[in-house]
Amino acid sequence: MDLSSFSKAIPSSPARQAVRLVLLAGLTAFVIYTAGKAVYSPWQVDDFPDALAIKMELMPITFAVHMVSGGAALLLVPIALLLRRHPRWHRWAGRIAAADVMVAGLTAFPVALIEPVTPVSGWGFAAQGAVWLVLLVLGIWNIRRRQIAAHRACMLLMAATTTGAVFFRVYLALFAIGGSYRHYALFYATDAWLAWTVPLAAMALWLKRTGAMPRDPR
Repeated sequence: MDLSSFSKAIPSSPARQAVRLVLLAGLTAFVIYTAGKAVYSPWQVDDFPDALAIKMELMPITFAVHMVSGGAALLLVPIALLLRRHPRWHRWAGRIAAADVMVAGLTAFPVALIEPVTPVSGWGFAAQGAVWLVLLVLGIWNIRRRQIAAHRACMLLMAATTTGAVFFRVYLALFAIGGSYRHYALFYATDAWLAWTVPLAAMALWLKRTGAMPRDPR
């Protein structure tokens, strides 16, 4: 989401400002933690659950590349968005983020579909990778045509899809606290879809309500 526009829409007061800063700091810390864990995890095979250990055994290079590039995307995509008011830095950050997302998105398919926890969860992760790549390609195509608003919308939607990696772990942690193991497979499959579709839908709704979603000229 466009943080500067969002913050302007909320009346400011010292208390609310403090709450926003605390929430933002907490969210930033959690994203950095999630990204770091994803980047570091390929070298912590002994701590993997069986479902991930099998994937690492079957495709050690692809799995490691996906985890590292996916974790890096959690940092690179927001950095590129935050630098949009500085065109020169934004272009370089955007190119680096785009290359990273391309790698993470392409490697998402084998990682998702080879020995999935459930077929539904596997297709959920694969669909996330596909949407990720489609939005990236549309964003690049629009910026090359100087369609700035459409490019921005695509990149914000792509960023929302990226947050699925964070929400997936949040929901999984909440299930571990209060859920039953016999429902784990069902919850895992549901989480694989809801983790990214909910923030994607929320971003699309926000863009539409604020008039930031480009309209079809026809």
